[in-house]
Formats: sequence, C-alpha cells, structure tokens
Amino acid sequence: MTALRQLRLIALLEGLSFLLLLFVAMPLKYLAGLPLAVRVVGSAHGLLFVLFVAALVRAAARHRWSIGRASLAFVSSLVPFGTFVFDRSLQREIAATPPS
Repeated sequence: MTALRQLRLIALLEGLSFLLLLFVAMPLKYLAGLPLAVRVVGSAHGLLFVLFVAALVRAAARHRWSIGRASLAFVSSLVPFGTFVFDRSLQREIAATPPS
C-alpha cells in the first residue's frame, strides 16, 4: 500500500472515531451515565490519532510536501469532519501520482 493510500485509510478511520467519540460516546457518558463508552472509543481514537500522525509524516516525507500542506493535514485531524474534507485533496493526489 502506498504512503498516500495508507494515510487516506487511517485518516478516514481516525475521523470516524473522532465523530463517534464526540457524537456517541460523549453523550452516552454525560447524558446516560455510561463513561465506559468514552474509555473504549477514546482509546481507539487515541491509537488511530498516533497512527495518523505516523502515516502523515511518512507521506509528507515521501511526497515532499511543504510544511504548510503537512500542517493543514494535521489540523484537519483536530477539526470534526476535517479529515473527510482533506480526503478530497488526497484522492486527487493519488489519482495524479504515477504508479511506482
């Protein structure tokens, strides 16, 4: 799997886990008194975030991204739905990259 495809997959999983944490697990904790949901989803999200950062560093180095582009990718992971928006540019870059 190429560095860009790996980044794309991990970014989508990380974004999904962030949304589950914000819109499912947190309400379960604070509205239904079920803190286990945050512990489970939060742990998964934390692992996916670390994997995202590692994949981002790999892709940025391999494709010689500017600091600005790499920073934009990182910030996208901090904003709800951000990785899904950033995914569009990854799709275009994957399509434009010749197979190696």
